[in-house]
Amino acid sequence: MKPSKVRLDKLLSSLGYASRSEIKTLLREERITINGDIAKKADTKVLHEEVQFDGKPLDPPSGMVILMHKPVGFICSHDDGEGRLVYDLLPARWRMRDPKLSTIGRLDKDTSGLLLLTDDGALLHRLTSPRHHVPKVYEATLDRPLKGNEGAIFASGTLMLNGEKSPCLPAKLTVIDDTHVTLEITEGRYHQVRRMFAAVGNHVTALHRSSLGTLTLGDLAPGEYRILPEDESV
Repeated sequence: MKPSKVRLDKLLSSLGYASRSEIKTLLREERITINGDIAKKADTKVLHEEVQFDGKPLDPPSGMVILMHKPVGFICSHDDGEGRLVYDLLPARWRMRDPKLSTIGRLDKDTSGLLLLTDDGALLHRLTSPRHHVPKVYEATLDRPLKGNEGAIFASGTLMLNGEKSPCLPAKLTVIDDTHVTLEITEGRYHQVRRMFAAVGNHVTALHRSSLGTLTLGDLAPGEYRILPEDESV
């Protein structure tokens, strides 16, 4: 379907560059161009790709998906009162996008690794649905050496977590050494990996998500991110 033109002020405000009332100031400052020409009116109808801000192409339109290497100590929340947020690692204007960016699932404060964020509501719903069993691989450091039966227990599909009414789906444990493992799960229960090891008498001291579906972190350092192209998906 051919994209339709929208008002310049509506486009820029939806991407978080400024409120509609602030667009007039940006126009006077000649910071916005349309096909290389200085924009004059806020109500000019434009296509996304025709507009530049401060000489640069606009951020991607709605439907953007971001792959982030979440560092330890950051929280997957929109509440500023809870501490350092993963959104603070992104350009400030992205906090103002409409629709807003949200994390696809969560990693707790003490867990690092691959995190996806999007403003695509349909994708967010699909990937967080319990029916969407996307594989996730975690690297875990354990407080105590393995007993040796954990792999069989996790693979059995019978492990019950405290407070749960149904067992965990089968999970694949790969042993690196007695206190270092990788665990592949296809669910997203609250603190699932930590609770699985607690259920077999151990404690996770460090946790890192290394992959989600076909996606990996590549060479992204903690705190870095990249926008996924349309041909790269979970």
